[in-house]
Amino acid sequence: MARFTLPRDIYFGKNALEELRNLKGYNKALIVTGGSSMQKFGFLAKLERVLEEAGLETNKFEGVEPDPSVETVMKGAKAMLEFKPDVIVAIGGGSPIDAAKAMWVFYEYPELNFDDIKTPFTMPKLRKKAIFVAIPSTSGTATEVTAFSVITDYSTKIKYPLADFEITPDIAILDSSIPQTMPPKLVAHTGMDALTHAIEAYVASARSRFSNPLAIEAISMVFDYLLDSYHGNEEARGEMHIAQCLAGMAFSNALLGITHSLAHKIGAQYGISHGCCNAILLPYVIKYNAKISHNEYAQIARVLNLPGATSKQLVDSLIESIEELNFNLNIPATLKDYGVTEELFESTIDFIAENAVLDPCTASNPRTTTATEMKIILESAFYGQPINF
Repeated sequence: MARFTLPRDIYFGKNALEELRNLKGYNKALIVTGGSSMQKFGFLAKLERVLEEAGLETNKFEGVEPDPSVETVMKGAKAMLEFKPDVIVAIGGGSPIDAAKAMWVFYEYPELNFDDIKTPFTMPKLRKKAIFVAIPSTSGTATEVTAFSVITDYSTKIKYPLADFEITPDIAILDSSIPQTMPPKLVAHTGMDALTHAIEAYVASARSRFSNPLAIEAISMVFDYLLDSYHGNEEARGEMHIAQCLAGMAFSNALLGITHSLAHKIGAQYGISHGCCNAILLPYVIKYNAKISHNEYAQIARVLNLPGATSKQLVDSLIESIEELNFNLNIPATLKDYGVTEELFESTIDFIAENAVLDPCTASNPRTTTATEMKIILESAFYGQPINF
């Protein structure tokens, strides 16, 4: 038996944040946010005002870092235990929303520790103390609609993707006014994260007739709107905010693959943003997975009206189109081009490959992958060499 889970409510469009005025029957809201951008552009103050107009007392937990740490999660959980909110509202990029999801677990179950929730789909029942509202400011992670949260253990330099339908938010607010503030580089990286989510969901082992339409629509929208969004087009920014959410709904249910397994480990080692890691790795992983998933990749190419008479030609066209998109978004073609030194790469490749095999996303990749094969993919993505096996 399969399962398909989404938030109860998704509000979208310009000024969708105003909908929270109708959040009745609750007393306290703790707002979790990251750096200063939400404050700088006035969205944090607007959120506080809207919640207060709904009759809620508010408090804030600020300063969640990019790639949130276990320590930040525990500090946030402590703040929740002190304030006792019945609504948790996370606003910002993927990091504060991911962190708030993990904080939520420890707020409801303070006796647990991080090791207790690392195994996918083993979390206890939530919503005994609070519901969860997610308001994304970037157009990529789609954490506002997913059952996932990525938390970094900096002591081991490993990113842990937490997974459980319990942490799927109750309410997602897709306010298209908010992503208008993103700088171009962030648009590029988050947009390629969204594309990777959609493509990996479309070929993942848990894909279904429910997830496939969402994934393919997201892929089409990214190819239609990402470059215009990168160049500052207002309408395209709004469309990308929808596209990344569709991709999130697809992968939250179909799961992901080894592009993400490797990106989770590379990002922590080399300090490369998650979306940029995905963008660099994706063409090489498609080449590797095409031995199993050539029909699915070829179908994506057909939907995008890419050239090719055979499945192989269509898959090659898909890879070339992604490489071209990366180039136009000023994303490096290889890890070496990004600036990772050969010495650092060689000293970490075994560690990355071995831990990528253990990543939860590896289990849903369409092609079985060992540490040896992970190393070959990594070497290809570092040197820009073709994969031949």
